[in-house]
Amino acid sequence: MTSNERGSPALVVEGVELRYGGLTALRGVDLTVHHGQVDGLIGPNGAGKTSLFDVVTGLTRPTQGRILLDGHDITSKSATRRARLGLARTFQRLELFSSLTVRENIQVAAEATRSLGRTGSRSAEAFTTAQLARTGLTPVASVRVDTLPTGIARIVEVARALASEPTVLLLDEPASGLDPPESEALARLLDTLAADGLAVLLVEHDVDLVIRTCATLTVLDRGRVIASGDPGDVQRSAAVQQAYLGPVYDIPAPAEDRPEPAVSEASP
Repeated sequence: MTSNERGSPALVVEGVELRYGGLTALRGVDLTVHHGQVDGLIGPNGAGKTSLFDVVTGLTRPTQGRILLDGHDITSKSATRRARLGLARTFQRLELFSSLTVRENIQVAAEATRSLGRTGSRSAEAFTTAQLARTGLTPVASVRVDTLPTGIARIVEVARALASEPTVLLLDEPASGLDPPESEALARLLDTLAADGLAVLLVEHDVDLVIRTCATLTVLDRGRVIASGDPGDVQRSAAVQQAYLGPVYDIPAPAEDRPEPAVSEASP
């Protein structure tokens, strides 16, 4: 299997712990994000999801553990170096240039990418136009982002992250503020990105979107993984329902003759 083959590991988190004095934010977290699919990460507020994003992208150094990108240990790499190696992320809080248009926000990233020689022969303008079309933002290309609804602004942030031509994209609650049609458009975009071979890690409270788009699902609670595996099976997990989802009634329980769900649950 080649390193970029669909379903092969793109990003691997191994035994990551993060401590701030007497506070432990992450406790031995293991997680794998795969090429050509969307993998989900959910959990209650304060579970450690954003802390994990910060560790993966190099904004925070883990107390223990390591991060592998396509098999290469990047634990000691800077955030800038990780971005150049193919990591990109969005933030829970919007991080856009509010006085610029949608096109200008994306073109800033496209020009930086072109300076690294990663846009091929296309100009930054042409590359930006392609990203606008890819994300459905062409109709609002000339609109200043500070006049956009929050939901659309989140798609702009996704498009700007894509303009860096990442191999692994980390999305921190991209559906926050989206109405149902916008959420469905986001789901279609995530499907397209996975089909294009991108590895996506999705943090999201919209469980319907997660179940709809994710090939695997990992659940964090108080800094540790309490379950991981197939999204439907994880949703039925007693530990997950107790910690986060509550009882699930819309997915039937497995029949007696069906194999046990492929879900790993951590011991308390």
